Amino acid sequence: MTPRDNGTMTTGYSAISSYSRVEIMHLLQERPQRAISELVEATGLHANTVREHVQRLIDAGYVIAETERRTTRGRPRVLYSAATGSDEASSPVAARRAEAAARRGDLLRRVYGSDTDADLGAEALHQLDALVEDLGDAGFDPVVDERHLTVDLTPCPHVPAAEHRGVLCSVHVALMDSVLAQAGGPLRVEGIAPSCDPTQCVVQLATSRG
Repeated sequence: MTPRDNGTMTTGYSAISSYSRVEIMHLLQERPQRAISELVEATGLHANTVREHVQRLIDAGYVIAETERRTTRGRPRVLYSAATGSDEASSPVAARRAEAAARRGDLLRRVYGSDTDADLGAEALHQLDALVEDLGDAGFDPVVDERHLTVDLTPCPHVPAAEHRGVLCSVHVALMDSVLAQAGGPLRVEGIAPSCDPTQCVVQLATSRG
């Protein structure tokens, strides 16, 4: 993947296949309720381009929009935030995607038989269904270890983007956490397991219960 080539990356067309969208996502994760004008100033992109990128992120369930509450005269702005799964920042799109992934996961387990960790419970399994589907759409080929609660993303398609790897990893980890939160259940992202090899990427999950 080249980190910036007309704003695109070669990991397949997804909501974060463009580094410009990754950059916008990073800004919204750092500070919510930003207007288009703020994102234009921070990225240097044209306002129409920013609007297109933000809409793509909304359609993917990664960003939510709300109308500014004003106590003074003037047209209220539309403010954008990263969807986190909290009551204040929940995306209906992400919730629908999680529900659909859970239904598909349940169907596959019934058809092929379940070899999953019974201790996880239905909610956690449905969280993993949503996470695996989202990562697959983003160009990853995740391998989940349900017993050790790890998600192996090796080989990471973003390794060649050394210049932007820190931002990419930060955005992806936050997105994974938001997908788990939107799905609803005990699992959350604890962090990326340390490795001397930058081509290795294993995300550690944790449970908030028991």
